[in-house]
Amino acid sequence: MEIKILRPQEPKAKVMLWADISYHDMERLNKIQSIPELQTALSELLDIDLPDPKRGILLDLYVQTIFYCREKHFKPAQASTLISIVKSIHKVNVGTIINNIAYCHTYCKELLLCHSVRQPPFSINLYNSEEVTSIYKYIHNSYMRHYRLYKSVFTPQVKLDLSLIYTDSTDQNVGAISEDVCLSPTKSEDS
Repeated sequence: MEIKILRPQEPKAKVMLWADISYHDMERLNKIQSIPELQTALSELLDIDLPDPKRGILLDLYVQTIFYCREKHFKPAQASTLISIVKSIHKVNVGTIINNIAYCHTYCKELLLCHSVRQPPFSINLYNSEEVTSIYKYIHNSYMRHYRLYKSVFTPQVKLDLSLIYTDSTDQNVGAISEDVCLSPTKSEDS
């Protein structure tokens, strides 16, 4: 199977208030104290249907984000938005096999700015400047430091299949080499 590796379209930051988790669902999540129950609820709410190692890694990321929100005493709207921001950054990261860490940093900053300045309909002031600084440090320490881990686990591996075919020596192009290069994603056994 032949594929072309293209740089994906870079998404623009947009308001993510209640994008993935509603107010009532956030209230339900705030009442749950055990990690397994929280993982089950998040799996249902965020529609996470992945094989086990990937599923566990992603659920741990979201559970830790909820714990961070609880530690900072975020309101349900702030917590829901932060989960959507983390989910969106992860989606951009694993959307391509190309190293896009610089763009992920920029996208993260744009998303935080979009939720800290009031300019309807483009942005809202959901977080104050101290919260934005704290959130950026949290995302940097919990996600960006492990960028390569998430990239290697969640993106398909690309294998270079190089075939050399030598032409017959009786042709006029003696010694000519035909090269067929095919980039194809490989599926690991756990996918």
